[in-house]
Amino acid sequence: MSARPLLQLVCNPASGSHNPTLIKDIASALEAKGFAVELATSSARQPFALNTKAAHVCVAGGDGTVRHVAAALSQLTNPPAFSVYPMGTINLVAREWDVPRKPDAFAAHVTEQADLRKLAVIKINDTHFVACASIGPDADAVSLVSETLKARIGRLAYAVSLFRVLARWKPPKLAVEIDGEAFECGALYISNGRYFAGPWTIAPKANLGDQSLQVTMLRSAGQLAFLRFLVAVLFGTTPSSSNVRTAEGRMIQISSDRPITIQLDGDSGVSLPATLSISRTLLKG
Repeated sequence: MSARPLLQLVCNPASGSHNPTLIKDIASALEAKGFAVELATSSARQPFALNTKAAHVCVAGGDGTVRHVAAALSQLTNPPAFSVYPMGTINLVAREWDVPRKPDAFAAHVTEQADLRKLAVIKINDTHFVACASIGPDADAVSLVSETLKARIGRLAYAVSLFRVLARWKPPKLAVEIDGEAFECGALYISNGRYFAGPWTIAPKANLGDQSLQVTMLRSAGQLAFLRFLVAVLFGTTPSSSNVRTAEGRMIQISSDRPITIQLDGDSGVSLPATLSISRTLLKG
């Protein structure tokens, strides 16, 4: 009898959404599907370490944990299969892959829908992201969100932070180069995946496995212009006006007239200037 394939089930014990009982149930469901499950961690104190014998890596966590593990795997020439169980605040990758939350259904999803799961990882300066990046009031709100409030009211804490930022928002002057073509704008949204900040979509053509980036730029990004853009997104209307410009590319360079931090997958990320490129390695289920 052949040995069962090894699956590393990765979680972040330091995360507020960590649920040891649920992790145990997921592991049991995966074992019932024929995997030998090995628990692993990914956190600031204990970064993810791949077992070279692993045939599959499954992240049970939020978008931040997904990002860190996917970044590590994207450095490999021949990475193991990859899947995500949603256990965070937003879960953009799991949403795009339509991942079920019941452990038994999830285990079936891992084994039966592997061909549908593909993930391009985006390198930005010395770090990575997988779903989205942005420069605008929302990015500032992410960097200033109260972790205490987030623990109490979840994603609504971002809305509270956003409206505080908007009250004093002054847009930067961004210089953007996409595959050699130059643009100027006041706010910018880079979509590798279809979803942004939850169930909302800025770039409907974006797909995690396409290995191309959809870029949405606001020529003017003052308070009123941003609110119009935000309302369109919240009501499910694809942002389209004379103030919105879109482009597609694989290599992006961004600079600004002042220090700016980029939001990456719902976390505060790197500062400008920044260079983005798509990893050559495509993670697959």
